[in-house]
Amino acid sequence: MGLSIRPKNTCKWDLVSLGEVMLRFDPGDRRIANARTFDVCEGGGEYNVARGLKRCFGLETAVVTAFADDPVGRLIQDFIYQGGVDQSLIRWVDHDGVGRSVRNGLNFTERGFGVRAAVGSYDRGHTAVSQLKPGDVPWDNIFGEYGARWLHTGGIFTSLSATTPEVTLEAMQAAKRHGTIVSYDLNYRPSLWKSIGGKQQSQKVNRRIAPHVDVMIGNEEDFSAALGYEIAGTTADLTEFEATSFKNMITKVVQDYPFQVVATTLRKAHTASRNDWGAICFADGKFYQARERKDLEIYDRVGGGDSFASGLIYGFLAGKDPQWAVECGAAHGALAMTTPGDTSMVTLSEVLRVMEGKGARIAR
Repeated sequence: MGLSIRPKNTCKWDLVSLGEVMLRFDPGDRRIANARTFDVCEGGGEYNVARGLKRCFGLETAVVTAFADDPVGRLIQDFIYQGGVDQSLIRWVDHDGVGRSVRNGLNFTERGFGVRAAVGSYDRGHTAVSQLKPGDVPWDNIFGEYGARWLHTGGIFTSLSATTPEVTLEAMQAAKRHGTIVSYDLNYRPSLWKSIGGKQQSQKVNRRIAPHVDVMIGNEEDFSAALGYEIAGTTADLTEFEATSFKNMITKVVQDYPFQVVATTLRKAHTASRNDWGAICFADGKFYQARERKDLEIYDRVGGGDSFASGLIYGFLAGKDPQWAVECGAAHGALAMTTPGDTSMVTLSEVLRVMEGKGARIAR
């Protein structure tokens, strides 16, 4: 059966993402609280998928987001230029000079090492994109007049305000009218939901959105916190347990929602810098599991899940089978975690090399 994806020659974009793009501050080897210098880059869960598809896989992508028109917004724009994602759908909002009414999001993230876990600290209240409301974006023009094969968004965007879930639903409904595939990454973040109702509110929002999703992405915690599914049990071999419990959970999930594909990464964190890493997806009534990578060395884990999503989506957009798609996603995610920043810095040839099981011996 498979996904019914619009032909490439009928669409301007392979994928359009909807979400916030922030400026990330990275303290390097230090911690946020005692750093004196920071490296900066752009990043955001939904945007990272569009950027990975453009930079690594060579597809045409665009981002729907909004920025306050100040120097920080223009700095983020400059990073997006480097990533190659189409900016024609970005909304620019007048800045009041202080940021009382609208501002741009900041994300401070330390990478972690050994037994010290990675830490993130958001500064993203009252941002321009959180103030998007239904009617602000010409969705029927995007999916109809111009054409997009795929829409990707997620639970980070829907947690930003009372209006962002409504914008998400509006976008998904328009996508459906024009035959565009819809993917959604549950991406539950406790810090984003805790002041607006926590898990209960997350489930209320995501249960409204889920019926409009073709490809649902999320780990076991996401499905529990964001949709209310619970799987009990523990095991020493966490990765294998996750695979088994994920299969049990999805057997229930697909009875409740019309998902055509469900996918997740599988991770056992021995330390912040050494993880077991794998992935699994459900498609066409079957489960497909990527080869597990034991004791994977991690440089920066942020964006690993987004890079998995972009590799998975690339597989389907390229007409590959689900096994190839999940292997591609797992390989791309593993590689993305070997470099700093939220976004992928790898090439398609490197992804294919890892998928083939080739080692890290120098290539020259």
